Amino acid sequence: MRLLRAIAGNRKAATGAVLLLAFIILAIVPGLFASDSPTAQIYPRNLGASSAHLLGTTSLGQDTFAQAVYGTRQVLEIAFGAGLASTVIAALIGVAAAYLGGWADAVLNVFTDVVLVIPLFPLLIVIAAYVHNSGTGVLIAVLTFTGWSYTARQLRSQALSLRNRDFLAAAKVRGERAAYVIAVEILPTMISLLVAAFLVNALYDVLFASSLQFIGLGDPNSVAWGTMLYWAQNNEALQTGYYLQAIVPGAAIALLGASFALLNYAFDEIGNPALRPVRAPRTRRRLASLRTRRLAL
Repeated sequence: MRLLRAIAGNRKAATGAVLLLAFIILAIVPGLFASDSPTAQIYPRNLGASSAHLLGTTSLGQDTFAQAVYGTRQVLEIAFGAGLASTVIAALIGVAAAYLGGWADAVLNVFTDVVLVIPLFPLLIVIAAYVHNSGTGVLIAVLTFTGWSYTARQLRSQALSLRNRDFLAAAKVRGERAAYVIAVEILPTMISLLVAAFLVNALYDVLFASSLQFIGLGDPNSVAWGTMLYWAQNNEALQTGYYLQAIVPGAAIALLGASFALLNYAFDEIGNPALRPVRAPRTRRRLASLRTRRLAL
């Protein structure tokens, strides 16, 4: 309830939450909004927007609106699946390295640094090329493997500041195991940071997955926004004047990315009072408005 009130009281958080909720509803029940099949190639090709086809048809005779609606599910599966998996792995490795210290910290740090210094997008291209035409699960696994290291570094730094706190010393005195201390004592104190890390990971996963699909390293037969861009490019939609075929999936990716970004900025403001915008008290604002009215008269 406290979190919901904080989101409702923050304009960025409220806007981002509404956008994300709209996409989630589209992903859960796409048939309520699009009656046409997204894969059926039964319509005239390259039609413009009309009452029968709200966003026209593709060069293959598919309904563009249906593809955009049904493609939401795979994009959200990748965002939530890879984003959550990356955050969990980063939390376990980063917090364990900080709490255990010694050789465990050294080994986990070397492993994290090795993954961290590898150029991310070229590595994604190489891996995706070897698993070409793979399904959503493989794409989630690839993004998870390449996307946890930076978050692990952040979480380790935060956990280091907590390692000498009294409640952790008390847990050691009670004889609690390291796994219990990490899962029950440390991670709950980092909830806001974990949520922010998940939102960032989910945002980048959407962008990276769509980019891989756009350059043809995903499954071209799947229904997703990245594959819509892939077919629009292959059929030269922009060059031939069929702009909706490229604009629609691009706008959908931008809106979903904006929802994650707005929620992330809002959580930063909620968790850190120094980042909140300074607002004048109501009485001061009322006096200022009264003075303005008097001067106008």
